[in-house]
Formats: sequence, structure tokens, C-alpha cells
Amino acid sequence: MDKEALPDFEIPDSDTELLAECRVETFRAGGPGGQHQNTTESGVRLVHMPSGLRAVAREERSQHRNRARALERLRKKLEELLHHDAPRVSTRVPSREKKRRLQDKRRRGGTKRLRKRPDPEND
Repeated sequence: MDKEALPDFEIPDSDTELLAECRVETFRAGGPGGQHQNTTESGVRLVHMPSGLRAVAREERSQHRNRARALERLRKKLEELLHHDAPRVSTRVPSREKKRRLQDKRRRGGTKRLRKRPDPEND
């Protein structure tokens, strides 16, 4: 989903206001859990109408707990969607600092050269 194409909206503070902006769908959760899970519609799918984002919860046996989990997940997805990173400010290393770094590098290389064993040919 393209961030520029989204309408400008804010995330409501309360869960009831956020739930009012969503379409709530319930379904049979299925999977392991026995007869209770297979006969009740405890799975919850929330579709946020302004953005089109979806959140699903079907882990719990209770529809209320699944709705709370789906709301948490939806809120997290909305926050990620609306988060904008600060633009990167490019920086440049000053020429004096570049020269100092090169001098330090040459000095270090000279120190390492002195640690070598002397060539037997030059004796």
C-alpha cells in the first residue's frame, strides 16, 4: 500500500472509537481446540475502513479476548503505517580532518614497518 495515496487520518486514543472506524467480522476459528472452537464464531477480523488494513485474531476461545488482540494488532499496524522517518542530512568530512586521518594512517604504517624482521639480503 502506497503511503502517499492514503488519506490523512489519526489513530483514535480509545478502543471504542477505533472499533467504530472498523468493520468487525467474526468467523469460526478452526484448528486445534476441540468442539468449542469448531462450533462458536470466536475468530475476529477487523478491517479499518479509512486505510483498508486488516488484523485477525483467532488464538483465544473467547470472541472478546480475540477482539482485544485484533485491536492491539491493528493499532500497531496503523502506527507503523503512519510513522515517518526523519530525512537524512548528508554530511561531509572537512578536508583538514581527512589530512589528519591520512597522516595518522601513514604514521601507524611506519610503526608497523619497523616491527618487521630485517631482510637478510640487506645485511
